Amino acid sequence: MTKIAAARPLLAIALAAAAAGAAFAHGDVAPQPVETGNLPAVGDEWLTENPYRAEAAGEEVWAEAVTIGASGYNQNCARCHGLEVISGGLAPDLRYLEAEEYGDEWYVERFRHGYTQNGITKMPAFGELLGQEAAWAIRTYIETRPDDGALDEYAEHLKDVRDGLVKHAEEIAAGTAKAADFSEELAALKAELEGIAEQVPTASGAPKADSAASRAAAALDGSEQAIKHAAEILTVGLSAAE
Repeated sequence: MTKIAAARPLLAIALAAAAAGAAFAHGDVAPQPVETGNLPAVGDEWLTENPYRAEAAGEEVWAEAVTIGASGYNQNCARCHGLEVISGGLAPDLRYLEAEEYGDEWYVERFRHGYTQNGITKMPAFGELLGQEAAWAIRTYIETRPDDGALDEYAEHLKDVRDGLVKHAEEIAAGTAKAADFSEELAALKAELEGIAEQVPTASGAPKADSAASRAAAALDGSEQAIKHAAEILTVGLSAAE
């Protein structure tokens, strides 16, 4: 039995009872707006399935949804559900909400209407305030979170990669080298990181994970700040994984 399948009974119970817990008592927090202007509009009628998955919307839309969703999640959801969607144990770990219609239906219902118990708002209704595009962007971010230990087998190598990038960034800052001096090396490194990223499993069962490896690969875009940015991404990602 997979970890996701094993988690379903417990997750279903936790989701049904989630709003009853103190961890969800954030009805007094005003939802923060999410800028979704770069995402395709999905209409006024609420969908029951995530429209921003890569297989449906394409890689560029998926990547944009992940970026926007990360911001929206951190502003509105992380307080209770944890940074990087890693629950501290008091709230359900939303990473394990299946990336399929069953998970989508529960998610959008709770997102739209929130939860009130005995007249007390345990979770605010985000639907009218944030809108459907924000809802599905946050959902996309949540479902692309890596499973626990997903980077463990690559951690030591990624540390070496990070250290090499830091060294190059320091050389550039000192004026002893230019980014162009490392162009071939960085192109090969970008491809290597993309290969690692493809092997990182999600907790939700979604086919694509948004991991430190994929973020670092995307950061290596040839710009002057690319090396430093990629090194910072790996530093943060490896720290979060420990």
